[in-house]
Amino acid sequence: MFLIFLKILFLIIFLTSLKSFAKESTITIASTTSTYDTGLLELINSEFTKKFNIKVKVLSQGTGQAIRTAIDGNAEILLVHHKESELDFMSKGFGIARYEIMYNDYVLIGPENDSENCSSVEKKLLHIYKKKLIFISRGDDSGTHKKEKELWGLINLKPKDFSNWYLSIGQGMGNTLLIANEKKAYTLSDRSTWIAFNRRNNLVIVCENFPPMYNQYGIILVNPKLNNKLNIQDGEKYIDWILSDDVKKIINSFKKKGKQLFFYNYK
Repeated sequence: MFLIFLKILFLIIFLTSLKSFAKESTITIASTTSTYDTGLLELINSEFTKKFNIKVKVLSQGTGQAIRTAIDGNAEILLVHHKESELDFMSKGFGIARYEIMYNDYVLIGPENDSENCSSVEKKLLHIYKKKLIFISRGDDSGTHKKEKELWGLINLKPKDFSNWYLSIGQGMGNTLLIANEKKAYTLSDRSTWIAFNRRNNLVIVCENFPPMYNQYGIILVNPKLNNKLNIQDGEKYIDWILSDDVKKIINSFKKKGKQLFFYNYK
């Protein structure tokens, strides 16, 4: 009788251990800061975990750093917003599938007393350059920093040639906005982070709604050859989840201060 009890006890412990082990399934996402800082990614991931019992760890980084994290084999999923860098990542065999999933846009932020009309983002940047108005750059190789350099390039200017009115701070979007607010300066931000940003009493949008300011987000499944310990099977489940109607509804209904932050466009 005692032996039967021990066998039953051992079976219970064994099954409990299996259950606990199953709960420990985890994937890692190297993600741009805007999806994380706004709270969207946390919402998507919590629903994914409820549905599939897979935990999601997020490494919130600028696009450049997130790509390097993925190349180092430290994430199953890459979620960023710089198409050229994403295509380069894919062309080198670092990813096995890429999808464009949502978009928003960039806005040029400046002091509330800015009275210069914005007929185009190129003319606005040229005005800032000629007047040597203080401009705060993220300077961190993020998607926003890459876009900023592209916008300067539209008027054949390179930030490396600028003088001390241009401050490259190597910080994330939140800190960049804080410093711009403190100095009553100009900066480029993705619209979602700007909407979610609360401490902006000295700043307003001074230029927006021009084609070069479009901001597309892409998601990539990382090549398991980069690290044989990557949990690609669950990574594939996550990609399928992102491409589902459930996530489409989450993204399109996600708002801050009554405003939609991202627009789902996977087809």
